[in-house]
Amino acid sequence: MAGGVELGFAAAAGPEDAWRLRSAYFPSKLGGRPAWLGEDGLPGLGALRCARCQQPRAFLLQLYAPLPGRRDAFHRSLFVFACRGAACYRLPGPGGPLCVFRSQLPRRNRFYPEEPPPEDPPPGPVAPPGRLRSGARLCRVCGCLGPRACGRCHRAAYCGTEHQALDWRRGHRRTCGQAGDADNSENATTAPGEDKFLFPEYEILIEPEEPEFPADSSADPDDDKGAAGTSKEAEEQEEHRVSSSTGEGSQSLDEETLEAMAKHETEDDKIFRMFKERIAAEPEQIIRYCRGGEGPIWVSRENIPKEQDIPNCACGAKRVFEFQIMPQILNHLQVDSLGESIDWGTLVVYTCAENCGDENEYVEEFIWKQDFSTSSIKFPSSS
Repeated sequence: MAGGVELGFAAAAGPEDAWRLRSAYFPSKLGGRPAWLGEDGLPGLGALRCARCQQPRAFLLQLYAPLPGRRDAFHRSLFVFACRGAACYRLPGPGGPLCVFRSQLPRRNRFYPEEPPPEDPPPGPVAPPGRLRSGARLCRVCGCLGPRACGRCHRAAYCGTEHQALDWRRGHRRTCGQAGDADNSENATTAPGEDKFLFPEYEILIEPEEPEFPADSSADPDDDKGAAGTSKEAEEQEEHRVSSSTGEGSQSLDEETLEAMAKHETEDDKIFRMFKERIAAEPEQIIRYCRGGEGPIWVSRENIPKEQDIPNCACGAKRVFEFQIMPQILNHLQVDSLGESIDWGTLVVYTCAENCGDENEYVEEFIWKQDFSTSSIKFPSSS
């Protein structure tokens, strides 16, 4: 990716577009199964279990983010996984229901040709693989490492007992052992739109952010200059919201108390207003990418990580901001329900500043979840 802030947008991907989302085309994508980059050292089920409920996390998204000038990262992708359990998202902060891994390869490697892939579609459909060229088998349900096999046909692969039981209930009991149910056939996996475990699949299109705002517009929320940028209209709306929230009972409050309440509300919502203003030109953005450059934009003054909250990489190097996942992405995940649903304000990914590791491993990085403030208005849905 180039310098400056780059934005990611979800683009519908029909069956005719499926080929672009396979590993050989180095995609950035949301949902479906992961299009693994390196074929060695894939994270196992232990690393992919939710730290709260211990259920397997689902693949959320991947970004293709090579580093210019780094021979060992000519190809480089980041993979984010998220638990499907809504209750696991109640607490903000690090990890928990989320995790992120990094894979990278030099230009000359065992898996891909040195020249870019063709831009024309292949002659026939390209189904998600049941087995990698390295020999590693993939789970029929989630597309992650599948060391476990069906005890009857010994061909269907699974990451663990949970997905083996799920696949058995959804139809493998009827097709087990049939020729069309082999692990590398089109019938070996269920399309993301038909699968209740996978998130819907989209291509992520990357575009540079138009320079309508100065690079320091996400500066320290206590900076007076940042506060001065708030529009008069926003201030009037804020005053109206504060006065409305106090209702008729406000008549019994003295002027000093009312001023204190108004000041508190203004301070509490200032960052959220800055957030909305920054994304107003492109409200559908689901990704903001800027490795080591401009930092994330926050949705609240609450739960912003301090430097000591972001652990160093296992190699000892510090981690730097690489990208953030925006709340608008939730509109594409089909997670709304009458009860609880997966929710966040923003997810922020930090990666090793030295970009350590080699082509035979997936390095776990750090992800931080920030929620909306209890006093701010939730980011509106586009639907």
